[in-house]
Amino acid sequence: MTPDSQMPSPPFPSTDNAVLGLIVGGAIESVRSGEATVEEAILHAAVHGRYEGHVQGEDECPGCDFRGGLAKDSARG
Repeated sequence: MTPDSQMPSPPFPSTDNAVLGLIVGGAIESVRSGEATVEEAILHAAVHGRYEGHVQGEDECPGCDFRGGLAKDSARG
């Protein structure tokens, strides 16, 4: 996936999300400093990145399960 390609709906935050940038930067720094292994840093970034995507989705579409027009508890597909 290229930086310009369309990202899926949450739980994935947009690629320009400021908090996601901090999460990724923190993961990189924790590996470089020896505070975390690569596996620990990836797990931390994945969990917190997913949560940030959830938050971003709620901000962009209150009442929706994901970015888009489908309201909560609506039939999908």
